[in-house]
Amino acid sequence: MRILKSSLLLACVALLGGCVGSGEDEVRQWITEERAQAKPRVTPITEPKQFKPEAYAADAQLEPFNPLKLTQALRRESAQLASNAALIAPEMARRKEPLEAYPLDTIKMVGSLQKKGQPAALVTADKLLYQVTVGQYLGQSYGRITSINETAIQLREIVQDATGDWIERTTSLELQEGVKK
Repeated sequence: MRILKSSLLLACVALLGGCVGSGEDEVRQWITEERAQAKPRVTPITEPKQFKPEAYAADAQLEPFNPLKLTQALRRESAQLASNAALIAPEMARRKEPLEAYPLDTIKMVGSLQKKGQPAALVTADKLLYQVTVGQYLGQSYGRITSINETAIQLREIVQDATGDWIERTTSLELQEGVKK
């Protein structure tokens, strides 16, 4: 009886296995149909414009490579160099003061006072205390003291700009409160 049951069970399984069809064939057929129907859409590229060379028609204007134009530019540049040299020449000819050895950001104003009716300031540089008055120099950019008040020292510096020209600029050195000694 057992053999009969097992053979019957085996026959049922075989029949059921044959009934279950594989869906792969249907899927492959659908993919093939879709590929055949799909057509890419490509928009055509427009034709490039035809190049038309233009003749140089600036007869009335100054030619860019004219020697006269170059001479004018050189004259302007030499005049500017002369004015720059006039600005920096006196600074280069004078003797440097001790506080010009320090960058301005390392010099600190720690106080102010009146000496013989003239304002003076106390500054520190490299842990040393200095007394400065109007007309003296501070920092490495030819900074000349133009005025002193209780809270700041005003300076006129001569520095190079991005083009290499020497220009004047004003800056100030503010009073530093609570400076550690």
